[in-house]
Amino acid sequence: MGLVSGILTLPLAPVRVVLWLGEVLRDQAEHQLYDPNVIRRQIEELEEARADGRIREEDANRQEEELLGRLLRPSGAGGSTRASAGD
Repeated sequence: MGLVSGILTLPLAPVRVVLWLGEVLRDQAEHQLYDPNVIRRQIEELEEARADGRIREEDANRQEEELLGRLLRPSGAGGSTRASAGD
């Protein structure tokens, strides 16, 4: 039975590969989006831009809130990435 089902589902192999690739890309994007080290670096860059006057205070505050929201997101949010509460 395994051989027959394998032969019958062979035309779907490219679809399965595309779905797998999409999942891998999603996981990598979420990792980059919620990685505490990346977020901290972005906050530092934002503070430098604020200090240099390259960004308005209102924009800096809005971006900082977004970054902190991503950093402090509840455990389990964001799919397969894990939130570290001890940082």
